[in-house]
Amino acid sequence: MKERVIQFGEGNFLRGFVDYFLFKMTQKGLFEGKVTVVQPIAQGKVGLLNEQAGKYNLYLRGLEKGLLKTEHSLIDVISRGLNPYEDFEAFLQLAENKDYRFIISNTTEAGIAFDDTCSFDDRPAASFPGKLTQLLYRRFEKGLPGFIILPCELIDNNADELKKHTLAYAQKWRLGQAFENWLESENIFANTLVDRIVTGYPEDEAMSLNPEDKLLNTAELFHLWVIEGNFEDELPLQKAGFNVVWADDVGPYKKRKVRILNGCHTAMVPAAISAGLETVKESMEDKDVSSFLQHCLYEEILPAIGNSNEDRQFAADVLERFRNPFIKHQLRAIALNSVSKFAVRVLPSLLDYKNMYGDNPKGLTMALAFLINFYKNEKPQDLPQIIDFMKGAERAQILSSKDIWGCDLSFLLQDVESCLELIDKKGVREAMQWAIS
Repeated sequence: MKERVIQFGEGNFLRGFVDYFLFKMTQKGLFEGKVTVVQPIAQGKVGLLNEQAGKYNLYLRGLEKGLLKTEHSLIDVISRGLNPYEDFEAFLQLAENKDYRFIISNTTEAGIAFDDTCSFDDRPAASFPGKLTQLLYRRFEKGLPGFIILPCELIDNNADELKKHTLAYAQKWRLGQAFENWLESENIFANTLVDRIVTGYPEDEAMSLNPEDKLLNTAELFHLWVIEGNFEDELPLQKAGFNVVWADDVGPYKKRKVRILNGCHTAMVPAAISAGLETVKESMEDKDVSSFLQHCLYEEILPAIGNSNEDRQFAADVLERFRNPFIKHQLRAIALNSVSKFAVRVLPSLLDYKNMYGDNPKGLTMALAFLINFYKNEKPQDLPQIIDFMKGAERAQILSSKDIWGCDLSFLLQDVESCLELIDKKGVREAMQWAIS
């Protein structure tokens, strides 16, 4: 079978997401092609991948309409792995194979960045966009058509950013206007949004699942891939039955995910930790925390973003995902940098609700009070300057800080003061009950 996909990244996520889709499509006779994996950093797993001939076991586990479900696959869609730090020429030779059509990447959020120290003569360039530019230039030199490039990094406008940095390297390295024109006209950089929790190698279960498989991988059942454009004819993901959306703009889908999934996490976590809980699943099983979360979601977040049927279905899926018994999602891991997360994930819903209905939403206002209480009385993990400010500043100073929130929240002071007084006198559980009454 021909190699048709170049994949930058050999980590758990792509192996539990895109590679699973490609494997299933080949099984169904909808796609014919293998994946070549490129290791994007010096230290990685392509050696291990080659030792196992590109094969590994993947277990998808979770709840589906309230029922436990497990799916096991032996993924064998990867043909080989390449380490450009050990064999740079073999890496560049990928560009000479006309059968390659797709480039997929997940090099972490920090991967799509411009490193000014990179040189065209580096073997390879240190940054991912630098390596991609080197590969694309070899493709251009051979007079071959470009690629459909689908980055899966969790940053806004991931493909636009990748393209911007690639063009910047082309200009910095003086690769010529003809190459820049080819980059623009012959390649498609498509923004994407990915959503699946990939839990990776199950240390405590490996012996009972596949003890010999060093690349054993686990993930939840839920998945969503939103891609700008429509390449269904070449990559028939929808025909294969996957939750893939070909869209003109990933923006609305990103907003839904951030406001509902991430927003629920961030709104819930300070209260849940203060209530003595440790995981998301425990929180969903706790009557007070679960009721508080569902109030924030259904009464305040959803109305603020439109409350469409699609929004409500996504919300229901999120709550089911939170109840997944196979995912031990630690609350303190989610609580990392909670102030900046609140500003991005929760505050927009609070402000939209205020603008739409004229009143401050009780649940999300209480969530802000829980956040302030958490930073003043618990052990938050954040930038030292944020922790010091939140612990030492008066409440009025905290709410009026445009540096933190991006706007002045002084209009919330009276309500937040009342919420904090209730927390101080009655505790977090009674405060949650009051917020949903």
